[in-house]
Amino acid sequence: MKTIKGPGIFLAQFAGDAAPFNSLDAIADWAAALGYKGLQLPSNDTRLFDLALAAQSQDYCDEVTGKLAAKGLAITELSTHLQGQLVAVHSAYDALFDGFAAPEVRGNPQARQAWAVEQMGLAAVASRRLGLTTHASFSGALAWPYFYPWPQRPAGLVDDAFDELARRWKPILDVFDENGVDIGFEIHPGEDIHDGITFEMFLARTGNHPRANILYDPSHFVLQQLDYLAFIDIYHERIKCFHVKDAEFRPSGRIGVYGGYQNWVDRPGRFRSLGDGQVDFGQVFSKMAQYDYAGWAVLEWECALKHPEQGAAEGAPFIARHIIRTTDRAFDDFADSGSDRALNRKLMGF
Repeated sequence: MKTIKGPGIFLAQFAGDAAPFNSLDAIADWAAALGYKGLQLPSNDTRLFDLALAAQSQDYCDEVTGKLAAKGLAITELSTHLQGQLVAVHSAYDALFDGFAAPEVRGNPQARQAWAVEQMGLAAVASRRLGLTTHASFSGALAWPYFYPWPQRPAGLVDDAFDELARRWKPILDVFDENGVDIGFEIHPGEDIHDGITFEMFLARTGNHPRANILYDPSHFVLQQLDYLAFIDIYHERIKCFHVKDAEFRPSGRIGVYGGYQNWVDRPGRFRSLGDGQVDFGQVFSKMAQYDYAGWAVLEWECALKHPEQGAAEGAPFIARHIIRTTDRAFDDFADSGSDRALNRKLMGF
């Protein structure tokens, strides 16, 4: 069995214009001082990382990895959550998602999608140049406006939406395959791939593509009331990335799963800092070790109450405490009586 790598931290929620969050050097020093060993880099933020340059230049990639290694850090994955979202956008969300794209393609959905596909290709090449074998992203969504519809969906709408989603992603997955990199799609409400069944629907339409995999984040399953431990039992072979994020779900007589249009702090389902929510991380890490997950455990901090810097400071020791150093021998080896076929037959009564 392999021991999970970590702790890592996803930098998207921490990057900003003020030091130490405005450059890779400074934010890396900050993360290392807190005890993190890995950084998941958002590839859309040029303050931290230049995706286009990384896809072109091995020297740039070597410079970045060498600089981080000198601080005791490694890159866990690149993230294209925002670009992946733009591979498939329902027109109802055009205005909201335009801000995720480069300024020159805003207001033009077709150009925006083409830009997103190009970004994904750059991410595949950059990941290979960085020596990475996994990548974190979103699937985007074409059917999401109809997930709980009134009036009822017309027959075939969901099938057509997933056919189109797979058609858009299959060439991207092929590029990742050429570069030896798995995509871990974050299973997330708001994406067409938001639970196990929708992942299966997508996977089947890609021909069970070997690079179509899962970023596992139990917090999104708490909010959906989905069994996040059974999910690992079912899909462990496809889990390639792991966000360590906590959540709670406390319904009342007034409000439930859908949140009643309330702000995060007033919803029954809320993301919380590690240890403040309801996720049983002892069992999560045990199952990940049981199924030989070989990747990183990466903090994604989102909390309606706690300051992000406090969440980050508490997150590294929390993850380190939960990582199981897997054993190289059985606990009862001391009582091993050896292997003897004749004895085995005698013990069976022959």
